[in-house]
Amino acid sequence: MQRFTTLLSAAVLTTGLMAGVAQAQDSSTATNQAQTQTQNFSDQQLQKFADASQDIAVISQEYTQQLQGAEGEEAQQAIREEANGKMIEAVEGSGLEVETFNSIGQAVQQDPELMQQVQEMTQSQ
Repeated sequence: MQRFTTLLSAAVLTTGLMAGVAQAQDSSTATNQAQTQTQNFSDQQLQKFADASQDIAVISQEYTQQLQGAEGEEAQQAIREEANGKMIEAVEGSGLEVETFNSIGQAVQQDPELMQQVQEMTQSQ
C-alpha cells in the first residue's frame, strides 16, 4: 500500500508540474471532468497510467534529491524544468498524452474504486 501511495504522490506531483503543459482549467471544471471521465478510461489506459506513475516515482525521487542539493533559484528552476521534461517523456513513452494522464490522476484521487483498480495493476507487475 505504501508503494502505491508513493506512486500516487508522484502522479499528483507530476500533475502539478505539468500543469503548464496541460490545458488550464478551473478546479470545479477539472473535478467535474474527472468524475465524468472515470467511467471512460479503458483498462489499457489505466495500465499505461500505472506504468508511467512508476517511472515518475523514480524520476521524482531522483530530482527531489538533486533539488535539495541545488543552490540558488536558477539552479533549482533548471532542475525542475529537467525533471518536468523527463516526466513528460515518461508519460508520452507509456503511450498516454499528458492531458489524459492528468485526467486519470485526478479521477484516481477522487474515486476509491478506481484507485483500487490502478493499485492492483501496479502490484501485478
